[in-house]
Amino acid sequence: MPARAPKKNLPALRGAGERVLLRLKTRGAARAADISLALGISAEAVRQSLVKLEEEGLVTVTTEPPQGVGRPTQRWSLTAAGHERFPNAHAELTVQLLDSVRTVLGKGALDRLIDARESQMRATYEQALAGAADLNERVARLVELRAREGYMAEYWREDDSFLLVENHCPICVAATVCQGLCRSELHTFRAVLEADVQRVEHIVDGARRCAYRITPGAARSRKIRKKG
Repeated sequence: MPARAPKKNLPALRGAGERVLLRLKTRGAARAADISLALGISAEAVRQSLVKLEEEGLVTVTTEPPQGVGRPTQRWSLTAAGHERFPNAHAELTVQLLDSVRTVLGKGALDRLIDARESQMRATYEQALAGAADLNERVARLVELRAREGYMAEYWREDDSFLLVENHCPICVAATVCQGLCRSELHTFRAVLEADVQRVEHIVDGARRCAYRITPGAARSRKIRKKG
C-alpha cells in the first residue's frame, strides 16, 4: 500500500455521473458503497448514476460470490465505451498517419519520426525540470506536465522509491500500433529524472493504467559503471 495519499492532478468534472466515471477510471473496479464513501455523495446518488451509466453502455457490473456468510459483492467498472469518454488525442488520424509513414517511407522513417518526437519531448521536460532541488521535485514537476497533457498522472512515495501512475493514455490507440512511442517515453523519463525508471503496468498490455517505479540514483550509477 502507498505510504501516503497520491498527489493528484486530475480534471474537475461536473455531476455525480462524471465523478463516478472518473473514480472508476482512476481507481478501477469498485463497489457502489466504496464509490459513495470516496466521493462523499449519497449511496442513492451513486446507485442512480451507475444505473444510468450502465444504460448508456459506459459501465458494467460483475457479481462476485460471497466469501463465507453474506451477500454477493457487485463491482462496477468501465466498459470500452466508458474509457473512450476520456480524451484520446485524435486517435484515428494519428494511426492513419503512422501507417502512411510506415507504408510510404518505410520503418526507418517511422523510427526517425519517433526519435524526433523523443528529442522534442526531452527538451521540453528538461526545461520544465531545470533547477529542481531533488528527485521528489523532479517527479512532481513531471507529473504536473503529464497531467496537463491528459495522462491523469499522479504519484506517491513507497519506501525508497516513487510510483508514478498514469490513469489514462491519450495516445493509447497510436501506441498500440506503434509501441516505439511507449519506449521513447520510457527513455525520456529516465533521462529527465536522472533515475532508474521501470514500467510495472502497461495499458497496451491490458492493464488498467500505466505505472512506473522510480528508484533514485540507479541511472547515475549505471552511467558511472559504463564509463569505467
